[in-house]
Amino acid sequence: MSELLVEARGLGKAYPKVHRSSDRLRALGRLLFSGGDADRISVLRDVDLDVRRGESLGLIGANGAGKSTLLKLITGVLTPSTGSVRVRGQVGALLELGAGFHPEYSGRDNIAMAAALHGLDGAELRRRLPEIIAFADIGHYIDEPVKHYSSGMVVRLGFAVIASLKPDLLVTDEVLAVGDESFQKKCVRWMQDYLDDGGTLILVSHSMYHIQKLCRHACWLRDGEVAMAGDVFDVTQAYLAWHERKSAPQEAQPAVDRHNVEFSVLGMSLDGRSGEQPLLLDFGAPLRVDCRIRSRDDRVPSVAIGVTRADGTPVYGVSTDMDGRTPQRVGTGEYACSLAFDALPLLPGSYTVRVHPLDPEGVRVFDTMERTLTVRGATREFGLVRLAHRWGAPLAGDAAHE
Repeated sequence: MSELLVEARGLGKAYPKVHRSSDRLRALGRLLFSGGDADRISVLRDVDLDVRRGESLGLIGANGAGKSTLLKLITGVLTPSTGSVRVRGQVGALLELGAGFHPEYSGRDNIAMAAALHGLDGAELRRRLPEIIAFADIGHYIDEPVKHYSSGMVVRLGFAVIASLKPDLLVTDEVLAVGDESFQKKCVRWMQDYLDDGGTLILVSHSMYHIQKLCRHACWLRDGEVAMAGDVFDVTQAYLAWHERKSAPQEAQPAVDRHNVEFSVLGMSLDGRSGEQPLLLDFGAPLRVDCRIRSRDDRVPSVAIGVTRADGTPVYGVSTDMDGRTPQRVGTGEYACSLAFDALPLLPGSYTVRVHPLDPEGVRVFDTMERTLTVRGATREFGLVRLAHRWGAPLAGDAAHE
């Protein structure tokens, strides 16, 4: 088993409430005279985390979830309020923008200071300086004070220094969100080479594309706690599904009196499961939707079955009326039907399957019942469904350029 570089147990961080100047005095008094402060805001709680040499971990979560705080605890910028964290090996950190740089000194001077802090002697710095400057690629600004730099230039300089050091553990916080596109590509290429050479990475990003591209594992922080940790695709897909559900319009569904309405849903199941828990389905697996419909007057209903994304975006819908099928009568005033997908083409994410009974003409909807479906899989494709496709050689002649 590879060496454990980061080991956190029960890690937590809390701050005293200091909204007003009186709060600061109260917090100081409690600290001096009672040895603590009960009136505190907890920003991180009970985090257990292991990162081994050669692993790549993506930290994800909404703003304020505690990601940056966790990185600062790992790198020693902050001390824990509870629990412990142990880090082994040389750490290269890119945290807050411009952290560690003196604004009055030039980029070249800041490189020298950063090199000294990381234990490089003068000869080693002189050897590495040309590649650091070339990587940063900020032109004549290398001899200008850092206070004149744009945010992107500061990130370029910081990443160039870290890239030259090749630490045992690289910790980055949203570095890919600041640089321009060409520099982002350079950083991604460097990180891939770094990981291929056995480096270890902890990456904070709101870009699930970069998290999935660079990381094998992910940890989702929500309100200061670990909501989920594990395989990068499982965690990021659960996080994206949570965001989709969160952004879905909250429309109040009218209450349906299923005893008096003409047609109502008695029950539905996905792959034979009728509980409220989401059905977990592997990408490309088959799916069967079964439902039972009550008909007050024993007329044969039409049944529509639809799939929406968690945020309410329609994906697909079909009805018995469209396909010329008739639900099977299974009892007085009760009908049943089943819809099967041999290989569901939905891309990984969270979806809702809905059953709607309609009148025999397929015009009016009387009721709705829904169940949640979560599709899992390791893919970075975009959109809702996988379309059958193949890559081939370009067309010969001018036709390829039309």
